[in-house]
Amino acid sequence: MNMEEVKNAANWCLNCKLKPCSTKGCPMRTNIPEFITEIKEENFERAYQILQSNNIFSYICGIVCPQEEQCEGSCVRGIKQTATKIGALERFVNEWAKSNNCKSNISKKDYNGKNIAIIGSGPAGLECAVELLKEGFKVTIFEKDEKLGGILTYGIPDFRLSKDIVKNIVETVENLGAEIKLNSELGKDLSLEDLRKNYDAVFLGIGATKPSMYKVSKESLSSVYDSDTFLRAYNNKEFINNLGKVVVIGGGNVAMDSARSAIKMGADEVKILYRRDREHMPAREIELDEAIEDGVKFNELVRVISANAENGKMVSLNCIKTEIVDSKAKDVEGTDFIEEADTLVFAIGLKPNKEVLEAQGIALNEWGMIEIDEDGKTNLDNVYAGGDDTESKSTVCRALAAGKKAANGIIKNLV
Repeated sequence: MNMEEVKNAANWCLNCKLKPCSTKGCPMRTNIPEFITEIKEENFERAYQILQSNNIFSYICGIVCPQEEQCEGSCVRGIKQTATKIGALERFVNEWAKSNNCKSNISKKDYNGKNIAIIGSGPAGLECAVELLKEGFKVTIFEKDEKLGGILTYGIPDFRLSKDIVKNIVETVENLGAEIKLNSELGKDLSLEDLRKNYDAVFLGIGATKPSMYKVSKESLSSVYDSDTFLRAYNNKEFINNLGKVVVIGGGNVAMDSARSAIKMGADEVKILYRRDREHMPAREIELDEAIEDGVKFNELVRVISANAENGKMVSLNCIKTEIVDSKAKDVEGTDFIEEADTLVFAIGLKPNKEVLEAQGIALNEWGMIEIDEDGKTNLDNVYAGGDDTESKSTVCRALAAGKKAANGIIKNLV
C-alpha cells in the first residue's frame, strides 16, 4: 500500500472498546487498535514496538496467517461493511521497520536458576523459548534438523515467506541467549526420561510429522510423495528432476504450496485434484488465486483411486467423480476416468508420530494428538506441549499462541 492507502486503512478502524479483533480473533491477543492508532498518528516505530512487544513473529503472521478468519474475521466493521485491513497494516509496519532498520526492544530478566528444554524449533517451540528467556530462564532448544524454524524453514516456500525473515527471528532467539542443539531427535537422540532429570521442565513442539496417505499401487513407485518430503526438497533447493505431469491431492494451503513448488521445480503441468468443490476448499482465497496465476490447474469433485504404472513408472491415475451429499463427498457411480500423471503428491494432512510419543509415556487423545490441560501441560509432570502435535489444522499464529500458553504455564508452576 502507498501512504494514502495506509492512512485510509488505518482510519477505517473504529478503535472499538471491546476489541474483538484482538480478544476473539487473534490467537496471540495482539493489541490491534493500539498499533493502528499509532499508524494514524504516523508513529510507525511506536506501532512496530507494540507489535513486537507482544509477538516478535508479527512480520510472519502478517504474511501467512488467515486474517480473514482471525482478526479481520472478528472486525466490527466487517459485519455490515468491509473489515479493516489489519493484515496489510501489520505488514506495512514491519516492512517500514525493516527499511528503517528498527530493532525490537525486548527486555530480559536475570537468570532465575531454572533450566528448560524445548524439543522442536517450529513456531510453538521458538515462541515458548522467547517468553521463557524474557523471564530469566535458561533455555536449550533441541532440533532434529540442521536448521531452526520447523515449518517456517522447511514447510512454507520462499515465494510465500522470505527465509530472511525467518533467519532474523532465529537470530533474535539466539541473541536472547537460547542454547541450540541441532540434529537431536526425540526417540532417537533424546528421551523424556533423561531430559526430565536434567531440566526443570520440558516443552514438546515437535509438530505433526507423519503424512496422511493411502496406497495407490501394489508396486513401490518412486514418484509418489508426501507434501512434507516434496516441500523440503524445494526449500532445500534439492529440486526433483523430471517431474513431468504432476497431480496434487488436497485442497488446503499445503496443497497450493506443493503445486506451486512443482511448477517452480520445472513440472510440465500441475493439477490439483480435490474430492470437494472450490467452495469447500480450506485454502485461503489468496493462495488459490496465486496458484492459478502460477499456472496450476484445478479439477474439483474428483477422487484418486489408484495409479497405473509401466516398467515401474507411474503413467496415469484411476479417478472417479464425486458429488457433495449432506456435506460429504460421495463417489458418483459410472464416472470413472483416467488422468495422465507422472508424479503424485499427497497433501491431505500430517499427524503426530504416535509411536514415538507413546513410547515416551505421553498420553494422546482420541484423535492422536497430545492431550494437554489449560496450561499446556501433558500427563507427565513438568512436561508441556503445543502446536501441531496438540491440535489439527493449527495456523502459525495458533502455534505461537500455544507456545506462549505453555510458557506461561511453566512460569506459573516454577516461579
